Amino acid sequence: MNQGILSIKLYELEQQYGKTQSRLRLCCGQKDHEKIRRELSEIEEEYEENDILLRKNAENSRSPAVSALAGAQFDFFRRAEEILREKLPQYLHSDSTDVLEESAEACALYAEYAVDFAAQSMRYALISALRAIDAQMKCEESAAARQTDDGTASLFADAAQTDSCRVSVICKPETASDERRKER
Repeated sequence: MNQGILSIKLYELEQQYGKTQSRLRLCCGQKDHEKIRRELSEIEEEYEENDILLRKNAENSRSPAVSALAGAQFDFFRRAEEILREKLPQYLHSDSTDVLEESAEACALYAEYAVDFAAQSMRYALISALRAIDAQMKCEESAAARQTDDGTASLFADAAQTDSCRVSVICKPETASDERRKER
């Protein structure tokens, strides 16, 4: 992972969150049903395009573990969609409601859970990022300790450190004000 990947991914997440929030706010007060349908069609198309890209990236990953984890996530989403379409309306069925009402209730319930799981996914992403940062720091500390123990900083040791600490992460860059706080 190059040094800026987590920063880039965080930025992408912030952008997607802002876009999602704006779209949802605009649609919640919308009275034009056709406009809602166009928005839905547009976001479904965007979702499918991103899904295809994610699948291709997972399939082409050098890591079998990444491919397996991505496969589990794709299976989850496929199964959730299946339940939404086929099972949830049946679970909510009652003699006092009609099919359209049941379907609307099922969709609203699923949307609520989808938002809850999106928030949980963000927590999981944070855990994964912190684990990557922790692993990088352990690697750097271990390499520094080996150099200190040897008392040498040979080119070979530097090359080994570079190869063994390939996972590097950038957090928020330190600013001049951060440096002044450290000095106090």
